Amino acid sequence: MRIIIFGATGMIGQGALRECLADPRVERVLAVGRRPLGVRDDKLRELRLESFLDYALAEPELSGYDACFYCLGVSAMGLDEAAYRKITYDYALAAGTTLARLNPGLRFLYISGAGTDPSGAGKVMWARVKGQTENALLALPFRSAHMLRPGFIQPLHGIRSKTRAYRIIYALMAPLTPLLRWLAPGFVLTTESLGRAMLRIAREGHAKARLEVADLQQLAP
Repeated sequence: MRIIIFGATGMIGQGALRECLADPRVERVLAVGRRPLGVRDDKLRELRLESFLDYALAEPELSGYDACFYCLGVSAMGLDEAAYRKITYDYALAAGTTLARLNPGLRFLYISGAGTDPSGAGKVMWARVKGQTENALLALPFRSAHMLRPGFIQPLHGIRSKTRAYRIIYALMAPLTPLLRWLAPGFVLTTESLGRAMLRIAREGHAKARLEVADLQQLAP
């Protein structure tokens, strides 16, 4: 398989990248982002862009792939709807539209979130925008598109969130994670299990367009 990862410097993207590089069935990984990863691997290539809205000059680098893991995102904390929509909706649709045209056999996996509003019309801003993004991506002519809705994610293998507030939350929650797994087993994933679930969907597809935590847990070996 040949896989594109958007947002490989983020917590989920780091987990996806780690599992891709460790899987012998993955031939090539293209990491698309603004900053260098600081990772060396023979099957890893990096494409650094200034804008996530215009891919005209990058199109030759984006052809010939089997799957895209779109992990690029931002917390809604401190953002108004226009700013959040630009990063969440506009960036994802610019990438999705380009990749659907260049790679008609591609599976597109979008990292959404638990609690996303599928109607795209609810009162909670982030959930509404995420729902609108899911719906727009599902309308594109991919081989298949899958909206992944993880809940609490436990970072493993030294992976850390880029968001300071999240790093604090994860540090505080670390001693309580075993209890959380016991109390709410259907809400917790690790970066490792999520990455492996994504790889399985990339290989095999899935009957569901929207996958909740329980679905993702079942897919991870």
